[in-house]
Amino acid sequence: MGDILEFFDQMGFMNISLQQVIMLLLSFFLLFLAIKKQYEPLLLLPIAFGMLLTNLPGANMYHSELWTAFLDANSPAYHSYGTIMREGGLLDILYIGVKAGVYPCLIFMGVGAMTDFGPLIANPKSLLLGAAAQLGIFLTFLAANSMGFTEAQAGSIGIIGGADGPTSIFLTSKLAPELLGPIAIAAYSYMALVPVIQPPIMRALTTKKERAIKMSQLRPVSKTEKIIFPIAITTIVALILPDAAPLIGCLMLGNLAKECGVVDRLSKTMQNELMNIVVIFLGLTVGATATASSFLDWSTIKIMVMGVVAFGCGTAGGILLAKLMNVFSKEKINPLIGSAGVSAVPMAARVSQQVGQEENPSNFLLMHAMGPNVAGVIGSAVAAGILLTMLG
Repeated sequence: MGDILEFFDQMGFMNISLQQVIMLLLSFFLLFLAIKKQYEPLLLLPIAFGMLLTNLPGANMYHSELWTAFLDANSPAYHSYGTIMREGGLLDILYIGVKAGVYPCLIFMGVGAMTDFGPLIANPKSLLLGAAAQLGIFLTFLAANSMGFTEAQAGSIGIIGGADGPTSIFLTSKLAPELLGPIAIAAYSYMALVPVIQPPIMRALTTKKERAIKMSQLRPVSKTEKIIFPIAITTIVALILPDAAPLIGCLMLGNLAKECGVVDRLSKTMQNELMNIVVIFLGLTVGATATASSFLDWSTIKIMVMGVVAFGCGTAGGILLAKLMNVFSKEKINPLIGSAGVSAVPMAARVSQQVGQEENPSNFLLMHAMGPNVAGVIGSAVAAGILLTMLG
């Protein structure tokens, strides 16, 4: 009889708290969005399932207290990765890849192997639009800091404006790992909502005449240019901003493997098997950080609100710079492509194309928008490097 009672006492149903119930319901909702609505399903599904696993009482797959002691060098319980390996659960061990910055960099390698930088090379002015779209990162950093967040936390919140999930995770794991769950969920949620968030801002900041501007066809880009580009960007960025080297280096390694044409097996592995494996591990472990104690807090609501602000400011920054460039340029730029400077590839470029065709059905902006779009990938990584240098 005693054994039966002990069995019942150890059941999760007997130990679950109201906060854990709320988190489980939230994980169910995110799973619904990933499966039914297909909002960034490749990452939202494992993130939501990681949230489910970490909030099941008694499962012991993730221990936030181990990581709190790990992060605090002044704690009497301070320990190293060895303690995590001995005492941690499955998700604790997998989370080492997030904390060490391995998973985001490997994902960037896969992104690079799937990215064509040709539109950016053909129109170098696109790089300015991609840079302008990072305005939201730094404006939100200032706003979040004024709202009571520490500088490190504010920097991690601001990076949501880059619309780049791996970069958000990479920076947050370094600066404010206690906010990793809310920030990752905000970043990927808003990336999925690009077609909802951006069009009203695009229409508000442009005239009907500007949205109908037709742009001339981009020049062809040679294979030599495409090979030199990743090598040159890696060298220049790493020499100027060493903290951005891990992300930029992996991004450009993947792109070089794609463009050089002599390592097709490696390129395909980066795009497929490696990318898929890392996405699973990254999603599960990021979701695992969304424990009830860390997620159900007023700061989470503030992060979600500031994430929208960051995204909106980034969209506006790219559009406004495009309008300014038109003042001094003979060959007009359709300002809509500036909104693609956020790093949601290729969704933001498709939104530029869609809104442009609403005004002029014969207008084809997709390839023009891809220039700022891929520039935004570089820009968000550089912005993360700047913040890490300033605040790390």
